[in-house]
Formats: sequence, structure tokens, C-alpha cells
Amino acid sequence: MKILVYALILLLMIAHQDFWWWDTEKPLIGGVVPIGLAYHAVVSVAAAILWGLAAKHCWPSGLDDDDESTAANDRATQ
Repeated sequence: MKILVYALILLLMIAHQDFWWWDTEKPLIGGVVPIGLAYHAVVSVAAAILWGLAAKHCWPSGLDDDDESTAANDRATQ
């Protein structure tokens, strides 16, 4: 799963560079939102979902352990 997440991060980095909208007349989505803004909104939502996947599948275990609170609990029980 880590390799998939890393590959998706690379793909999202490439997709973020939206050079294909530079030469268009930039039509409006729904008659209101410029296509570049709508595209970046979708990329932002995809980045948030990808960050959640990365946190779930790539975060090392034991990193969230709080050593100070564990030491304080050990002193309190002695």
C-alpha cells in the first residue's frame, strides 16, 4: 500500500501542474467557476484524501507514543 500511496503522491504532483489550461479560453464551469479554479479545487480534495491514506497506511507505528506521560505514570505508581 505504501508504494501505491507514493505513486499517487507523484501523480498528484504532476497533475497539479495544469499546463493544459494555459492555451484555452478558460470556459466557466456551471457558468460561474473558472475551469482552473474548479480543477484546483478537485486537486485540493484529492490531496486531502491522499494525505488521509498516507497517514493511515504509511505512518510509522509507535511514533505517537508520549514518552513524558509514560514516565509520569511510572513515577506516580512508584
